[in-house]
Amino acid sequence: MTNGKRGVLRLPGAVARSALHPRVLRTGAGARAWRIVVSAPGLSDSLRFRIAQRVRDSLDKANRPEGAVLTLSSAARRTSSARHRADLLGDAARLELARGRSPRALTAALTTELSYADAQLAAGEATVAAASVIRALRLAFHRVLHFDRTTSPLAQDPGAYLTPVHASTAVRALAEGAGRSAEPADPPADRPLRLLFVTRGNANFLRQIHDHYLAHPKVEVRSLDLADEPALDELANSLTRMAAHRLGDDSEFGRQAEELLRPHLDWADTVFVDWCVGPAALLTSVDPGTTRIVVRLHSAETFSLWPFLVDFSRVDDLVFVGAHLRDLTVAVVPQLAPTGQQRVPRLHVIANAMDLAGQVRHKADDARFTLGVTGISSVAKDPRWAIEVLRILRAEDSRYRLLLIGEDVDAKLSAAARAYARLYRGDLAELEPSGAVRRLGQLDDIPAALTDVGVILSSSVRESFHCGFVEGAASGAVPVGRDWPFFAGKANGARTLFPADWVVASPEEAAERILKVTATPESWRKAGEAASAHAMAAWDWTVVREEFDRLLLP
Repeated sequence: MTNGKRGVLRLPGAVARSALHPRVLRTGAGARAWRIVVSAPGLSDSLRFRIAQRVRDSLDKANRPEGAVLTLSSAARRTSSARHRADLLGDAARLELARGRSPRALTAALTTELSYADAQLAAGEATVAAASVIRALRLAFHRVLHFDRTTSPLAQDPGAYLTPVHASTAVRALAEGAGRSAEPADPPADRPLRLLFVTRGNANFLRQIHDHYLAHPKVEVRSLDLADEPALDELANSLTRMAAHRLGDDSEFGRQAEELLRPHLDWADTVFVDWCVGPAALLTSVDPGTTRIVVRLHSAETFSLWPFLVDFSRVDDLVFVGAHLRDLTVAVVPQLAPTGQQRVPRLHVIANAMDLAGQVRHKADDARFTLGVTGISSVAKDPRWAIEVLRILRAEDSRYRLLLIGEDVDAKLSAAARAYARLYRGDLAELEPSGAVRRLGQLDDIPAALTDVGVILSSSVRESFHCGFVEGAASGAVPVGRDWPFFAGKANGARTLFPADWVVASPEEAAERILKVTATPESWRKAGEAASAHAMAAWDWTVVREEFDRLLLP
C-alpha cells in the first residue's frame, strides 16, 4: 500500500514477514519484487537500509546470494547517506567473498568506503576515518582474492587494482610517516652490538640467524616474541587504534606503545623485526630514537593490509627474500620508492637462511622416477599443477610417482579454499589407490624423505623464495620449477632467481624436461649433482650469513 501524501511504499507487518519468507524469495519473482521495494523513491536512507538488510538475510537463507548482492547494490544506488551506501556495498562484496567469489561490487565498495574515510578525515574525525580505512583495506586484501585461489588481481596489475586505495587522502595520510627524531647511532666501539629480534609466534625463518649472532663474540642478543607479551600483542592487533594514532588521534595508544616498547628500544642498538606484520606496525608507531630498525618482509605481507600500517619513515633497512617481492611491494606501497619527499628505508634482497649441507644424502637409483613437492597446505602451493605433470609423465611411463610432503591443503580457510580442496581430493581419489601419489604428511626429518625424491617440483603460483624447492635441489633432486604465475613475465621472478633450465612455463614443458633428464641413471645423477652444487654455492647459510653480517654488523 502507499501513502498518497508522500508516495512512500509501506507494507503491513504480516504481509512483509510473509513476503520475506525464504520460500517466497527462492522464486525469481519474489526476489525481483524486493529489489523494486528497496529501489522505490521516497524511502528514507535509514528505512531503505533496514529493509535491504532484512531482504539480504532472507535471500541468504533462501540460498540466493546473487539476489542478495543485487538487492544491496540496488539499495546503494538509491541511498544518499555515504555511510549507509558504503555499508550496503561492503555487505554485497562480503557476501560474494564468503562464497569464494571475486565481488562484482568490489571497486565500488572500496571507492565509496574510502571516500567516506577521506571526508571524515577532512572533518577532523580521525578515529572514524581510521575505522573506515581499515574496513576498506580488509576488503581489498581479503584472503579469497589473493590467498585461496590460484590468481590475484593484485599480482596481475597492482596499480590498477589499488587505484581507489592509492587515490585516498586518508590512505596517503596513513602512509606519510612521522619520521624519527634522530638518525641511528654509530655502532658501539667499546662493547658488543645489542641486537633485538622481534617476532610474534613465527620464528621459523630465524633459527640460523639467531643462533649465529647468539654465538658471535661481538653481538649481544635478546628476543621479544609478542605472543608471550599479552599487552603488546593486544596493541599489535588493534588495527583501528593503530591507524587512528597514525592519523593524529588516540594518544592513549601512543602512550601505551611508548611505555611498553621504550625499555626494549633503549637497550637495543639494532632491532630486527621478522615479518612485516603487527609487530613491525606497532614498533614503528613509536619514535625509535637512535636505535636502528630493520624489518624483513617474506611474501604474504605484500598481499595484506599490514604494509599500510607500518611507518616506513622509521625503518632504516627493509629486507626482502626475493627481488620480485621487492618490486611488487614498491608497487603496492609507492611511498617506498625514493622520491626525496620523505625518509624511506634502504631496500635489500637477501635469501632465506638455510642449512643446505644437511640435505645432501645418497639417493637410490629408483628415486629417479619419484617427483616430490614439499609444503602443500595452501592453495598458493597448487599441488594440482604437480599432479597434472605426473599424469603427463605416466602416460609415457607408469614408473613415475609423486610424493606430497607436508600438511594437506587446508579447506577450512574459506569457500574458495574448499572449492580448490574438492578438486584436489578428486585428483587423489583417482591416483592414490594405484600408488601413483602418496601423501607423507608433516615430517620431522625432511632430508631423510628427500632421499626418495629424484625430481623436486615447485608447483606454486607465488613464492618469495621457496625453501623446500631449494632444499630439494641441494639434496641432489633435479629441480623443475613453475614460472610462478603471479610474477611470470615481470622483470623479476622465478626465471631471474633460478638457473634458466630449472624453470618451465607449463606442465607439458615440465614433463618434457623430466623425461629428458631422467632418461638414464647417469643423466639424472649428473643433473642432480649440478643442481646441488649450484644451490650450495648460491644459498647455503655459509654464503648467506656473509650478507647478513654486512647488513647487521659494524
